[in-house]
Amino acid sequence: MADDNDEIILSELDDEDLVQQMFDDLYDGLKEEIEEGVNILLERGWEPYRVLTEALVGGMTIVGRDFRDGILFVPEVLLAANAMKGGMAILKPLLADTGARTIGKMVIGTVKGDIHDIGKNLVGMMMEGAGFEIIDLGINNPVENYLGALKEHDADILGMSALLTTTMPYMKVVIDTMVEQGIRDDYVVLVGGAPLNEEFGKAIGADAYCRDAAVAVETAKEFMARKHNQARAG
Repeated sequence: MADDNDEIILSELDDEDLVQQMFDDLYDGLKEEIEEGVNILLERGWEPYRVLTEALVGGMTIVGRDFRDGILFVPEVLLAANAMKGGMAILKPLLADTGARTIGKMVIGTVKGDIHDIGKNLVGMMMEGAGFEIIDLGINNPVENYLGALKEHDADILGMSALLTTTMPYMKVVIDTMVEQGIRDDYVVLVGGAPLNEEFGKAIGADAYCRDAAVAVETAKEFMARKHNQARAG
């Protein structure tokens, strides 16, 4: 990390050093510096998708790895994700104009009866940082909210979160409804939350239980890679 006494002028750095500095700034949760770095790279002729993948996703990959390894903690990751969002706000309209494809689309929300959202928000931010498009339904979601959003946004993944043992079983209600409607196999279903475990995920018919945001990103990437490979093979 840079010494506070050595003021770094981002515009004076070459591209490679600027990207490295942006990795540091993301790690430190410096939103204004990230926004400035994004604008400088765009002014230098970088494609929006290249800025996203090389500077932002590259930086968040380091954050995600250190979070998984216990070097960073939730407050620090939230700061990094907030800085990432500042950069994303600049890139999003440009990416839409160029028709750049995201890795995949994920509908995420806390289940009916549960109003806890810190874990869900962290997963959403980290997924966005990895190049996914996120449709966040917020808290207290009945089955209709999930299924409606999956259909409306042509999503790939459904993510459900619960922090209360009393609301955990509602995840099965959602999955059972998907089975009844014949749409279960159309989506990857990931579940998470403090009281859950792998056995519970299997028992309710989810594709995977994700113990934290870093695992959720890795798992989602694996499933999307598999899906793209199958599509190519087909």
